[in-house]
Amino acid sequence: MRLIKNKYLFAGMVITGFFLLSYFVIPPLFTLNYKIDGQDAMSEISSNGRLNTEFPKVAAHINTPLQVKAIYMTNWVAGEKLLRSALVKIADETEINSIVIDIKDYTGRIAFEVSDPLLKEFGAYERRIADIKGFMEELHSKNIYVIGRISVFQDHYLVGRRPELAVQRKSDGKVWKDFKGISWLDPGSKDVWNYVVALAKESYGVGFDELNFDYIRFPSDGNMKDIHYTWSNGKQKTEVIREFFAYLRENLGNIGVPLSADLFGMTTASTDDLNIGQTLENALKYFDFVSPMVYPSHYPNGFNGYPNPAAKPYEVVKFALDSAVERAIKASTTPLKLRPWLQDFNLGATYDAPMVRAQIQATYDTGLDSWMLWNASNRYTRAALDKQE
Repeated sequence: MRLIKNKYLFAGMVITGFFLLSYFVIPPLFTLNYKIDGQDAMSEISSNGRLNTEFPKVAAHINTPLQVKAIYMTNWVAGEKLLRSALVKIADETEINSIVIDIKDYTGRIAFEVSDPLLKEFGAYERRIADIKGFMEELHSKNIYVIGRISVFQDHYLVGRRPELAVQRKSDGKVWKDFKGISWLDPGSKDVWNYVVALAKESYGVGFDELNFDYIRFPSDGNMKDIHYTWSNGKQKTEVIREFFAYLRENLGNIGVPLSADLFGMTTASTDDLNIGQTLENALKYFDFVSPMVYPSHYPNGFNGYPNPAAKPYEVVKFALDSAVERAIKASTTPLKLRPWLQDFNLGATYDAPMVRAQIQATYDTGLDSWMLWNASNRYTRAALDKQE
């Protein structure tokens, strides 16, 4: 009888030991976590000990590189294995270590199938990246950091489904469009904010390592005399955009995903909001990274005394980022939050390897260490990206 009892006692000890091993020891060995400001940002348990049920179960992620060097990829290219492989090869063979991929572009179409009821209700999903989770896993296996880009208030599809949320014409109450024929969502609409937050959570869940928000502003061109914002309630544009930034931080900040914002390049030097609601200081306050689009070709002729700014890539980028760094320091924020978008396309001048490299060098010479390259056609100047000695 004692032998039987000892056998059961031994078996119980083994089972208990295995449980303790599997519960407390094995998971930490195999869990991929973000670390932001030294904190474990992937915990599913909130500070009060309750299970956090607000966020979907997420895929594995990789940490933000100390120096992000990224190229942009459209979601159409991301959905075609042959096309995307060429860009992945650039990351394999050059200094590029990150790729920015459209989650939702200006059309408003979401690039992958979604499960959130709010997102499904509007049917914005379009089969562009059918194998989204598999592609994320492939990129992560190569240690490529994946940034998901969301076009926020420029959204033709949602305007079509919910025209009452759109920027409207003052003259007749119909949907207003800019000079390109693109319609916009009213930045003051909380329904829009909730839609964006739901999409951000869904995107983090499928494997995007960082969420990048673009078109986080009021429209800048079109018949501005015939424009009406129903949901902004007469507030100052800067205040509407600031409140939206704060809303993103409040609703996404505790899942550990880094948040980044794209701004007009002129925000680094302008003392006002450019009539679009964007200021550098507000963005620095609420985002982990801020990306002013300092494309030299986008500055007006005569800027800083240059007849053609596009022909002066080093000088324009250096001036813009020097100003941004100075303002970040005055705002008691680390300048390393700044991660500029640089130009790799021909406009105003031919952008060959020396022209692209000049912008990168200007970035380094301001004391910054990260950058992203934009080419809407995804054709990059490979010679500018060879690993530097």
